[in-house]
Amino acid sequence: MATTATTGLELRSRISRDGELDLSLVDVPVPTPAAGEVLVRVEASPINPSDLGLLLGPADVATIRGGGTATHPKVTAKVPAQRLGGLGARLDQSMAVGNEGAGVVIAAGSGAEPLVGRTVAMLGGAMYAQHRLIKAADCLVLPEGTTAAAGASCFVNPLTSLGMTETMRMEGHTALVHTAAASNLGQMLVKICKKDGIGLVNIVRSAEQAKILKDLGATYVLDSTSPDFAAELTEAIAATGATIAFDAIGGGKLAGQILVAMEAALNRKAGAYSRYGSTTHKQVYIYGALDVRPSEIDRSVGMAWGVGGWLLTYFLMKIGPEANKRLRDRVVAELHTTFASHYTAEISLTEALKPDVIAAYAKRATGEKYLINPNKE
Repeated sequence: MATTATTGLELRSRISRDGELDLSLVDVPVPTPAAGEVLVRVEASPINPSDLGLLLGPADVATIRGGGTATHPKVTAKVPAQRLGGLGARLDQSMAVGNEGAGVVIAAGSGAEPLVGRTVAMLGGAMYAQHRLIKAADCLVLPEGTTAAAGASCFVNPLTSLGMTETMRMEGHTALVHTAAASNLGQMLVKICKKDGIGLVNIVRSAEQAKILKDLGATYVLDSTSPDFAAELTEAIAATGATIAFDAIGGGKLAGQILVAMEAALNRKAGAYSRYGSTTHKQVYIYGALDVRPSEIDRSVGMAWGVGGWLLTYFLMKIGPEANKRLRDRVVAELHTTFASHYTAEISLTEALKPDVIAAYAKRATGEKYLINPNKE
């Protein structure tokens, strides 16, 4: 099972101080596992929005230019000067990319030998590579017969969607609102809430996206482009009692619209007028940045509200190992149902650096998810 190769390819991203993004494939040594470690031949790794944040950063995709060779392509693009200020910690560093992935264990150190030949899922970065050295304890062993593609998205989307409902419960809410809801993650959340009996208000941006969720059995699906969106949002929130939202958009007016609708729904039940508004806390967590403009909050939201950031990594640290295991066990048990992922295309490392392919996956279009297979070629 062990590889005879001495080097493998790894995708790297670098942004220079003069504002140039440089994507390339580099040859790296194939490591030997130490005690408790395994060497995995990576066969599938998704391109999530969080991966694009490191892979492309704030580069202007319209300026992408290809180069290099057929086996070692290189891509460059310009980063706007005004965006460099927030990148100080990564400038001039060649950084490995890919948050999660799956593959077959081809070698193991002492104590980890039983994993050789098993397909495992991994979280920990540097997955856009032909090989990944990782601690055996950090692997999620997939059920026999599960492909790497089926297990490649075991962590980010499944644990994020579960993390949303866990956060809802932990903070005393009973129903939630989700934006950009027709995504792979959003479809998982629909299934979770339907199975667990949780009220869910889904916000999408087109009739086509609304149909995707309605076909999954979602009850409340709202199109934010509708002229009656504000009224429909208030009605759906009143019906579900949602007082917490998870927003993948980030910028613009949507977070504020959600808070206004929550306040309006709560005031329908108010026994008396208060100039400070409802005493029930309303919370919007921003977990994405599909819109990088400032978030606008209309002050007709009362005084009991909050807007903050939500990140899966911080959430998992907060809940501890026992709760982590409970969530991961559920992901494995429902891998082919609740947490099934669907991909637009499977691409190789070299294909991932083709300008036209980059332009396609950089759109972050709903329902279009790309999977990198580093060993496709």
